[in-house]
Parts: sequence; structure tokens; C-alpha cells
Amino acid sequence: QVQVVESGGGLVKTGGSRRLSCAASGSIFMINTMGWYRQAPGKQRELVATITSDGGTNYADSVKGRFTVSRDNAKNTVYLQMNSLKPEDTAVYSCNVNGRYSDYGPFRLWGQGTQVTVSS
Repeated sequence: QVQVVESGGGLVKTGGSRRLSCAASGSIFMINTMGWYRQAPGKQRELVATITSDGGTNYADSVKGRFTVSRDNAKNTVYLQMNSLKPEDTAVYSCNVNGRYSDYGPFRLWGQGTQVTVSS
């Protein structure tokens, strides 16, 4: 009924940039907080950045100053602009969307994830 799809991953050189997109679609009444998480092999999933419906943001210390999260409410889409990428940023990046169905109640959904690989 509601789909969350990420895109924009790929192989990037150290110091390069990449922009990830996450689009939610379906029977959505509204979306509250949207966020990006990442998980590297052998490590637990960690918060990267979140953004509220009014534009408030929160970042992990490891990405502050390098990553920027933004959203387009009309498109139910959240973006993650990644600059000055490091090999340590290599991970599967997943999008989390919190909102409310048009015909039911609240939801919290994850996208399938998109791989970002930063070569050294």
C-alpha cells in the first residue's frame, strides 16, 4: 500500500560526492520524520541523519559538516547529500519513513537500501 524506495548509491572515490534519494508513495495522508541510516558489514545499523516535517535536522557526529539531509514534502521525498566521502562511509544506506496511512493508521517503513562504496 505504501512503498519506500531509495536510489543514488554507487561507487565513489574518496573525497567525492553523492546524493541519495528516498521516495515514499501510495496511500499516504502525511509524513512526519524521515531519516537515513546505514549499516556496514560486521557493524550495527546506525543513524546518519533525520529531518522532521518542519525541517528540523539531526546528524551523527561522524557526518556533520559533510552530509546534508533535506526533503520535498510535495513529493514525499527525502535526500541525503554526501560530500567529502571517506572509505568509512561505505555502507548500505536505508531510508526510514514515519507517517500515517490515508485509510488506516500510522506507519513506520524502511526502504530496501542502497549501497554506497567509497574507494580509497
